Amino acid sequence: MRAYRIIGIDPGLRRCGWGVIETQGNRLSFVAAGTLTPPTDGALADRLAVLFAGLGEVLDRFTPDEAAVEETFVNQGARSALIPGQARGVALVTPAAQGVPVAEYAANLVKIRRGHGPCGKGAGGADGANFDAGGAV
Repeated sequence: MRAYRIIGIDPGLRRCGWGVIETQGNRLSFVAAGTLTPPTDGALADRLAVLFAGLGEVLDRFTPDEAAVEETFVNQGARSALIPGQARGVALVTPAAQGVPVAEYAANLVKIRRGHGPCGKGAGGADGANFDAGGAV
C-alpha cells in the first residue's frame, strides 16, 4: 500500500504555519512542520509573493498528495478580514497551481476532531494547528 502525504496549512501574512503527515493504511506519521514568516514591512504584493514562493518551496520539498487549508476566522469587520483573506488566497492557490487537490476545513472542526477542544484566537499555535489540520483529512 502506497503512503499518502498531506500538508495542512494555517494561513497568515505574519506567520503561515504548515505541517506534513503521511498515512499508510491505519498508520499516521509526522513528517515535518514549520512556519513561514514573510517580512512585516514592504508592499502587500511583495509580502504575498514571499508567502507564495515559500509555500511553493515547501510543496516542492515534501510533494504532498493533498492540501488541507484552514479557514480564516475574523471576529471583526470586513476590513479586518481583507488581509488575512489575501494570505489565505495564496495558501489555496499555491498547491492548486501545482496540481495538488485542496480541501478547506473550519479551524474549530479541525481542533475538535483531533481532541484538543475548540481553540479560538490563535490559541492552538501555528505548527500544532497544521499538524492537526492534516489529521482531520
